[in-house]
Amino acid sequence: MRIRKKKWAAPELSVCDFFVKNPEEHAGKWCEAFPNKQPVYLEIGCGKGGFAGQFALQNPHINLIAVDIKIDMLGVGRRTIVKLFEENGKSQEEISNLLLVNYNVEQLDRIITPDDKIERLFINFCNPWPRERHKKRRLTYPRKLEMYKRFLAKDAEIRFKTDDDGLFEESVTYFKDCGYDITFLTRDLHQSGFEGNIITEHEKMFTEEGKTIKFLIAKQKR
Repeated sequence: MRIRKKKWAAPELSVCDFFVKNPEEHAGKWCEAFPNKQPVYLEIGCGKGGFAGQFALQNPHINLIAVDIKIDMLGVGRRTIVKLFEENGKSQEEISNLLLVNYNVEQLDRIITPDDKIERLFINFCNPWPRERHKKRRLTYPRKLEMYKRFLAKDAEIRFKTDDDGLFEESVTYFKDCGYDITFLTRDLHQSGFEGNIITEHEKMFTEEGKTIKFLIAKQKR
């Protein structure tokens, strides 16, 4: 997803209490980065923060690490999250179960290790990279699915959501080929009866365009 340069993004993040400035320092001990010791979930490619903010509000008993490669996107995300909390009667200082991280997912295992025992991984509306030569960049590509296994806890879930048909169908194959069991799958999430879905601004936009939302939950085979 492209985003215009935001000159204010880095300065605002530099003084943000829930932005992690040196993520490498937390490798293997992310639970200690949060005020409360509780399950740690991870969202990669968190974009403008709509999902992360809503999730943190609805699940104060869970800690969420939200990662994106683009500092400008995280700047927008910070503002989105603060606004969501304020609209729900909470101050910025009360954002205690969410951390924003600027990092390249290609190197994610440098900052998230087996000791972190991530209990759920969210991949929401990632870039579909439709050209054959670019598919290895997908967040669901086999090489990455193998990397996630290193830090996912036993019985951890990967929840993957997209509007893109090609990405979804090929990702189903990726998950199966990498030894994951798909425990839930729908090609029309909003008509599936699935409870607890958090609708982001892009999800709303895609739905209004007439696109159905594809969604699956996968676990490693045991």
